[in-house]
Amino acid sequence: MEKLKTKTILFFILLWGVFFFSQSTQKSFEIKNGQFLLNGKSIEIHSGEMHYPRVPKEYWKHRLLMMKAMGLNAVATYVFWNYHEEAPGKWDWSGQKDLRQFIKTAEEVGLYVILRPGPYVCAEWEFGGYPWWLQNIKGLKIREDNEQFLERNRQYLSQLYDQVKDLQITKGGPIIMVQAENEFGLFAFQRKDISEQLHRSYVNKIVKQIKDVGFNVPMYTSDVSDFFESGHIDGALPAANGEKNIDKLKTVVNKFHENKGPYMIAEFYPGWLMHWGEGFPRTRIRETVQLTENFLKNGISFNYYMIHGGTNFGYTSGANYNKEHDIQPDLTSYDYDAPISEAGWRTPKYDSIRNVMAKYSKEKLPEVPAPIKTISIQNIKFDKLYNLFDYSKTQETVKAEKPLTFEELNQGYGYVLYRHHFDEAINGKLNVSGLRDYATVYLNGKKMGELNRFFNSYEMSIEIPKNSNLEILVENWGRINYDAQINQNTKGIISPVKIDGKEINGTWEMTKLPFPDHFASSIKTKPINPDAYQQLKNLPTIYRGEFDVNETGDTFIDMQNWGKGLIFINGKNLGRFWRVGPQQTLYIPGVWLRKGKNEIVIFDQINESIQKSVSTIEEPILNVLTR
Repeated sequence: MEKLKTKTILFFILLWGVFFFSQSTQKSFEIKNGQFLLNGKSIEIHSGEMHYPRVPKEYWKHRLLMMKAMGLNAVATYVFWNYHEEAPGKWDWSGQKDLRQFIKTAEEVGLYVILRPGPYVCAEWEFGGYPWWLQNIKGLKIREDNEQFLERNRQYLSQLYDQVKDLQITKGGPIIMVQAENEFGLFAFQRKDISEQLHRSYVNKIVKQIKDVGFNVPMYTSDVSDFFESGHIDGALPAANGEKNIDKLKTVVNKFHENKGPYMIAEFYPGWLMHWGEGFPRTRIRETVQLTENFLKNGISFNYYMIHGGTNFGYTSGANYNKEHDIQPDLTSYDYDAPISEAGWRTPKYDSIRNVMAKYSKEKLPEVPAPIKTISIQNIKFDKLYNLFDYSKTQETVKAEKPLTFEELNQGYGYVLYRHHFDEAINGKLNVSGLRDYATVYLNGKKMGELNRFFNSYEMSIEIPKNSNLEILVENWGRINYDAQINQNTKGIISPVKIDGKEINGTWEMTKLPFPDHFASSIKTKPINPDAYQQLKNLPTIYRGEFDVNETGDTFIDMQNWGKGLIFINGKNLGRFWRVGPQQTLYIPGVWLRKGKNEIVIFDQINESIQKSVSTIEEPILNVLTR
């Protein structure tokens, strides 16, 4: 009997403990009575945007601690569908792609999380976040009320939910809000060929899918205030992008939101995006600080876009569409002139914002974390040089009666070498109006010129002798991520090649050159003899070298003497370089270096001069244009 009593008492003690623990850890976040309510108490959101793919995983905590030290209480991030489903049905949420770990790290440093799953994200990101292979699905139309698209999107949202479901604040986690779609009102304005009814049908189905997979935290939309009419969603808080006028913000929110608030700037721009061939943008510190203080005084919540931009590593940078240039490819650097620089440094803008945030904080702000150590590496020599034409002979080649696009070749990124043999001589104006996006043209292995979508350069004169090969090496420069042209995003050569208006018919050979990470380890062709290096001048060339470091640290590789191409460090793709600028260096995170021996591989498509070595420096060069 005594044993039974003891067991009963222990059972009730255990039951009480479980109940007490669940009550003490229970959290809530609501939009109610015109306010954000955290655990029943009014709160303003002071958030900063940072994207997990753009920052090495090892640095996530450092950057998040910098945000916390700035006085912020939340971090916002897009989720990039194409980053996690590179091929149909093949999902990857591990390593650098571990979104779950990013969210848990934010929670660890004391930041709430705002999730922005799109599916469209814009973000100066390749194809606005959509997987390139969606374009191969017959009948599929992105961002429309389209059965094929919506089914693929449902699968994406379901996969995402499985990763983060227990990290919602309703389950005790840090995710307080989820954004539905992105800047859809602006898109609806651009796509006037689609009826308002169909636009509304699409966006409502996206919202339903987000809810159906299981998300149950408050939802909001993000749009320019002038386009709330088409972009708002019933039951979601409309938040404004780039709005500076508080009275206007309140007026438009009150019109479309029954709670008459709260009021939030979903994207508050302390910097701006960057394209190749344009000057590096600078945002005035005073204006950013004054606007910050005005929002703080008036109880306006906000999210800095970007608080820390990071880097468009690999092939992740996108492009804008522009009638003047046809395409405006984004830089590899996503520094954004943000308060926290590309390499995670505090800037004068950071300190100025931190000072004003401290004035309105009830608690003393944490100390700012020290920056990551920087180093320079001098005179990295190359021990092997390869002619790309030799390398291409070992790669997959497809034959067809017309040039095929990257998508038709089932290739997402990198380069394709197009080759056509002429039995008879032909002279005239070579026209590749379907170029997407950048090409170097060769005749029997000798460079004839360059074609460039950015400069609207699609034609050149050419004289082709009989029994000759025309070779066109085409780079995918990043799919358009913004504007209605996002629906026309195939790459390579997408229409017939012509000479003096005559289509070049007959067999085309297309060699696939995707240059994946670690591609250098699979090079099977022989390197060029050093005595013959000068023969590589003006030919696409792969450089390989090794270098030793005694200590690791962040650094910036100086590409001012190079042409256009890619850099790989220890098998990781740092991104694109182009002599035009304004970016003349590429960021090398110290965590991607190893004490001792390291490997570097550089591909230069232009290669106007043979390089014997390359060096790194301790500060970036992001503002030098050469034309």
